[in-house]
Amino acid sequence: MIQNRFFVTDAHCHIYPEKIAAKAVAGTDRFYGGQSVCAGTVEDLLARGAEAGIDRFLVQSVATTPKQVRSINEFIARETEARPETLIGFGTLHPDSADIAADVAHLRSLGLRGVKLHPDIQAFKIDDYRCLKIYELCEEEGLPILMHTGDKRYDYSNPNRLLPILDIYRGLTVIGAHFGGWSIWEEASFSYQKIPNFYVDCSSSLPYLTPEVALSIIRRYGPDRVLFGTDYPMWSPKKEMESFLSLDLTDEERKMILNDNLARLLKID
Repeated sequence: MIQNRFFVTDAHCHIYPEKIAAKAVAGTDRFYGGQSVCAGTVEDLLARGAEAGIDRFLVQSVATTPKQVRSINEFIARETEARPETLIGFGTLHPDSADIAADVAHLRSLGLRGVKLHPDIQAFKIDDYRCLKIYELCEEEGLPILMHTGDKRYDYSNPNRLLPILDIYRGLTVIGAHFGGWSIWEEASFSYQKIPNFYVDCSSSLPYLTPEVALSIIRRYGPDRVLFGTDYPMWSPKKEMESFLSLDLTDEERKMILNDNLARLLKID
């Protein structure tokens, strides 16, 4: 077990019902051509997190079809209600839903704290007109969006798609996963570094970057706009924590990234 002096929130975790977890994890592995090291269940997340010294987890999942939205959100809500001190839940939305406003209202009624979108897996461009209602409603409701950002293989979620949205919806908070640009980490950091309503997490990034490059990206955004995340179940939370703690950050910067920035965004203790 990793011992540290900080309260730690993992701001990027995927969980699935036990009966479909293996299938869901395998699907993500095929998409990225990788091999996840964890099971994708709540029980496994809590066990792996304890080993890593993680105290709290932001959990979510992605709807690949509109009909999955409500069942996924109800699953996430059940898990967070059962463990309110340990789990924070984000819901999901889909741009092809017949009634996005009703989906947002349902998500809110479940007590979920934000929205997860994955443009590449859900196969929509961030600036597609179908998504504008989502951004409008999330801005109105004060729901932050944790969004997968970046993939050099596609043109769904790269800066050219997100920058116009951030400029239009200036009251909307977007957390760009993977330092704002998976596989285009440095390019993304230069694109977004001065945008105040844009935050990033470090999930699925540290295994690919040298400590020096990772640190330069954090400095570019500012440590007050970076969140710690593991992208469970893809990576070992323990190894992700070890990689993060090896970076040449001050204790105050670590404290912000490991918990305080997300707590401020979500207005939680």
